Amino acid sequence: MKLAANLKLLSFLIPCAFLVPVMITMAPDLKQAWNSEALQNMKTVFIGIFLEAVPFLLIGVLLSSLMQWFVSEEMVRKLTPKNPIGGVLVAGLLGIIFPICECGMIPVVRRLMHKGMPAYIAVTFILSGPVVNPIVFTATLLAFPSHPEITIARMGLAFAVAASIGGLVYLFVRKNPLRKPKVAVTEVKTHPGFKMAQPHTHAEGHDHNHTHEKNWRSFFIHAGDEFVDMSKYLVIGALITACILTFISRSDLIALGNGPVASYVFMMGFAYVLSLCSTSDAFVASAFSHTFALGPLLSFLVLGPMLDFKSTLMLLSTFRTRFVIGLSMAIIVLVFAGSWLINLLV
Repeated sequence: MKLAANLKLLSFLIPCAFLVPVMITMAPDLKQAWNSEALQNMKTVFIGIFLEAVPFLLIGVLLSSLMQWFVSEEMVRKLTPKNPIGGVLVAGLLGIIFPICECGMIPVVRRLMHKGMPAYIAVTFILSGPVVNPIVFTATLLAFPSHPEITIARMGLAFAVAASIGGLVYLFVRKNPLRKPKVAVTEVKTHPGFKMAQPHTHAEGHDHNHTHEKNWRSFFIHAGDEFVDMSKYLVIGALITACILTFISRSDLIALGNGPVASYVFMMGFAYVLSLCSTSDAFVASAFSHTFALGPLLSFLVLGPMLDFKSTLMLLSTFRTRFVIGLSMAIIVLVFAGSWLINLLV
């Protein structure tokens, strides 16, 4: 069903692919604009964001495919702590063992949720994993060598925000937040001693009417499907981010950040728009270390890995829209309050 819909969409995109070069050839002004310095910068920024995120997305989908092979639903249920407080604490520290960027985190967590991981543990892992891990810890230390308190505050605030939101999900979210929850497999007895599994669907949106064989071909097919499904949102997010960064000057953006509250709003909005990987955003934040205080810098460093433009699109492809909106509001409020409080105390 989904393949047929994609083929219909492709029939509209093919004429556009021929229309673009025709318009560039026939319109000298449009050709000149395409070769302008601004558009060259936009293409550079887009390629930089995309290439920075793709390796981590690829790692994520490969881990997701490995989990499809080796991690059973029974194993996930056994390893999941029964106590919600223990589950939130363990999930908040999982990034130390699985240092995955936010680009690759969502397909991994989606697979784990289909295996039986509760939503509150999955959300805690999504939010804390991209920050509370040794790679990001080292990168932040290198970006702020003379201010180790920034690294410690970043790790602590990220863990506190993720654990708090995990607790809120446990208390208030009763339904499965996945956009396409897994449909249980039913068995039909057609003959004594023979069982036939009826067709079932997965959250990825692909319909299967056959059993999955554990071979390398099925492994790479599954990884490829996951990669295509998630990378389209990465492309859209990177493109829009590149446009904003190209056509709005940095001086205008910094002018918006004057004031005790506006500086937080600016840095959080900047983190959302930039959509940087959590392993490199600290080096961007260090460029503003002489412009903004500790609190706004923390809001940038913590919000970005938890919520940015490209990850919002990925979250919307995985979770229900209402759940993503509530999750986004909780992240924004808690990051703002936590970074403001740390700035006041430190």
